[in-house]
Amino acid sequence: MEPKKFEEAIQDQHWIDAMQEELNQFRRCNVWELVPKPRGRNIIGTKWIYRNKLDESGIIVKNKARLVAKGYRQEEGIDFDQTFAPVARLEAIRIFLAYAAYQDFKVYQMDVKSAFLNGDLKE
Repeated sequence: MEPKKFEEAIQDQHWIDAMQEELNQFRRCNVWELVPKPRGRNIIGTKWIYRNKLDESGIIVKNKARLVAKGYRQEEGIDFDQTFAPVARLEAIRIFLAYAAYQDFKVYQMDVKSAFLNGDLKE
């Protein structure tokens, strides 16, 4: 069962371990630093998202916890002026796969753990 709230998650050691793994990943990648609250600045809160990872049979193999920023509380022009996500558009993926099939290429898929923890943010 995927918890909806932090208070539910901390009742289960598996979810506690998943949250600790996420925080350890932040530390390993050196992407998170606690700092004093700057005066006159909007603070972006965080929340935990919990998901069960399933195998082909639908059996839970891992609990995954992600700490995400509540970016929806930011105001454009005040807290940020540009947005960008380095992900491929569906159309580009379709063209790539069609060309690979046409040329009889082998196509491999991979998952990059913590891929989005590596970007530098400007103040």
